[in-house]
Amino acid sequence: MELLHSRILGTGTPFLILHGFLGMGDNWKTLGNKFAENHEVHLVDQRNHGRSFHSEDFSYDDLVNDLNNYIEHYKLDKIILLGHSMGGKTAMYFAVNYPEKVDKLIIADISPRVYPAHHQDILKALNMVNFDVQKSRNEIEAVLENYIPQFGVRQFLMKNIVRKGNDNFDFRFNLEALITNYEEITVSLPPFTQFEGETLFLSGEKSGYIGIDDEPLIAAHFPKATIVTVKNAGHWLHADNPSDFYDETVRFLVE
Repeated sequence: MELLHSRILGTGTPFLILHGFLGMGDNWKTLGNKFAENHEVHLVDQRNHGRSFHSEDFSYDDLVNDLNNYIEHYKLDKIILLGHSMGGKTAMYFAVNYPEKVDKLIIADISPRVYPAHHQDILKALNMVNFDVQKSRNEIEAVLENYIPQFGVRQFLMKNIVRKGNDNFDFRFNLEALITNYEEITVSLPPFTQFEGETLFLSGEKSGYIGIDDEPLIAAHFPKATIVTVKNAGHWLHADNPSDFYDETVRFLVE
């Protein structure tokens, strides 16, 4: 079984961070360095993302198996596990399947429920890029701008553009597999699954991913969960308000 790519920072209790859909571990480098002052931080690239391997198979079961293989490889015990968005759902699945391996669980801006498909414009935009035609970063971004007016979202996606050879670019993620298996990331946590360990849900104030209606479901799956709202933050709450995100996370870890 192939091993996930990661960047490991610091020493201490293992603290694994899982990025969201179309992201990568490097998105967490700044916060990771801060957490690494007291922990051994693993910025993990999930399959079909970042520098990790590409595969036609892509589901939460696959992502959980990958993570378990990674933890076994590095002989990690009683980890702190933080996941954002899709990575948060992976973290939930992992915690209910391997509760003995998770000391504390932190979920960033996602609930255990089903989410309707909502990345269609982004995936359409990415699909319109033709690396045989667009030969520069500016040309690639111009294509994305036709479909994605938000500058911040485009910049997030442009971090996945890598040089391939002398005069070509490519996506770092496996776009074909992510489009083919997109429905796999919208699913809910299976009913009657539970993680009884300490859990923190961080919700972006301006996001809408976690609402009041989600609280009973969160409590059913995670009976020790605390839900905290991060002010002045949307779905990318760790980027919008990294200071409060860091403070709330550390407060939870030292309790």
